[in-house]
Amino acid sequence: MVMAEHGAHSPVSGEETDRPRTDRVVFGATAALVLGFLAWGITSPDTLGSAAEAALAWSVDDIGWAFVLAATGFVLFVLWLAVSRCGAIPLGRDGERPEFHTLSWITMMFSAGMGVGLMFFGMAEPLSHYVAPPPGTVEPGSDAAVEISLATSLFHWTLHPWAIYGVVGLTIAYGSFRRGRAQLISAAFVPLLGERTAGGPLGKVIDVLALFATLFGSAASLGIGALQIRSGMQAAGWLGDVGYTVLVLIIVVLVVCFVASAVSGITRGIQWLSNINMALAAVLAVFVFVVGPTVLVLNLLPTAIGYYVRDFAEMAARSGWNGGDAIDDWLGSWTIFYWAWWISWAPFVGTFLARISRGRTIRQFVGGAMLVPSGVSVVWFVTLGGSAIGLQRSGVDVAAAGDEDAQTFAVIDALPLSEVTTVLVVVLVAIFCITGASASVVMGKFSQRGSLSPRTWVIVFWGIATGATAATMLVSGGTQGLEGVQNLTFLASVPFAVVMVLMCVSLYRDLRTDPLLRPAGDETEPGGALDR
Repeated sequence: MVMAEHGAHSPVSGEETDRPRTDRVVFGATAALVLGFLAWGITSPDTLGSAAEAALAWSVDDIGWAFVLAATGFVLFVLWLAVSRCGAIPLGRDGERPEFHTLSWITMMFSAGMGVGLMFFGMAEPLSHYVAPPPGTVEPGSDAAVEISLATSLFHWTLHPWAIYGVVGLTIAYGSFRRGRAQLISAAFVPLLGERTAGGPLGKVIDVLALFATLFGSAASLGIGALQIRSGMQAAGWLGDVGYTVLVLIIVVLVVCFVASAVSGITRGIQWLSNINMALAAVLAVFVFVVGPTVLVLNLLPTAIGYYVRDFAEMAARSGWNGGDAIDDWLGSWTIFYWAWWISWAPFVGTFLARISRGRTIRQFVGGAMLVPSGVSVVWFVTLGGSAIGLQRSGVDVAAAGDEDAQTFAVIDALPLSEVTTVLVVVLVAIFCITGASASVVMGKFSQRGSLSPRTWVIVFWGIATGATAATMLVSGGTQGLEGVQNLTFLASVPFAVVMVLMCVSLYRDLRTDPLLRPAGDETEPGGALDR
């Protein structure tokens, strides 16, 4: 295990040493909303599923364009911060050193930000786009379909998600460690709204939206993980054709481990599991590369990068205008679902990234939290997805195995040592779900006024609520469990997307008054900086 580079830092504010105090408004309002949702899902899952599906259809048709614009806007904004003068600003006091070693820092944020999704979609998404490309683009199964499948997968999993996380992470880290504010989403709006308004009723609404989005984003990942674990157990011969009961039992087991990991803290259980899991993921990728179509994968690596760069603007511009209902349906299942998933995860992953990034500069943050994970995603999707496509082109119909969770194990089954690698994938998915435990820590933080050490009972409450929400999402999807996850994730993320756009404005205003950007001889206080 890679341990922390230094001991704990001195407190930024009294919240780190004082007894955590629960914000009854934020916690109570969010808990009431969640309990109402669970009651609806338990008493009438069919009507919940139908309502979510109808609302999703309306949202994609009417505001899907806003998600498309906002997501690419976040990429441009974060990259601009890194290359501008703002890039040299530290996320902490001047001269403060990072808390974690760089390797451990990268593995923790990558595991928290991507883990389950990489396992679920690593093989399945490129394969899906190969056999069913975006409507109106290329012929299914053609050479051009190979190119567009990998470019589209990289579009979904590289710069965009990490820019979305980066907006929240930078705003929280700068405000907390540089300006001395609480680690709350509402505190990020002090430069825009003023301290009194940001700490008042409007700030409470912002924190409720952040907490609600975090819960649904975490539940989506947990539900997807449960689906893949069930498929893996079936592929290994441990289970037959089973329904929701087994899925719920899997979620229960994961939640128990999830909560235990969260209670153990970041520098103990979560860091330890993250390091182990990234090592196991590397073993899986190397194994597939060696025993799979190695030469094809090597050829596809530069090809995928080239077509991603070439088609970036076209992929970012996809909307119902250039494809009608068919492209709307496709966007709702893929691109817009991803943007919604990343946005709903942004309060959790962003706050978690902020927590482990103290002492880094903005430029280092962007490089470590955006460019490095993007590079790893390129290698991952080309290796696993390229191998799946190679098998499909060689005559092994792995796409016919069923849904995305089953396709992964169909690919594994076609490779040597499938019994061992099937177990490895199940273990990887389970640990990725458990390392997502830090989400319940972040939800506890939001519930207790930004405390860095929320009370155990709050962490446990949100861990259980996450599991119950994941189960409800799966059941509301009917026979297509993933559909319920997609529908409800999108709806939970819509309000927070607006919050994130305003966060960019607030962060920009905050950075303009940083001491490092003031002209020489200007002794004006920036209003809250720690370097006084």
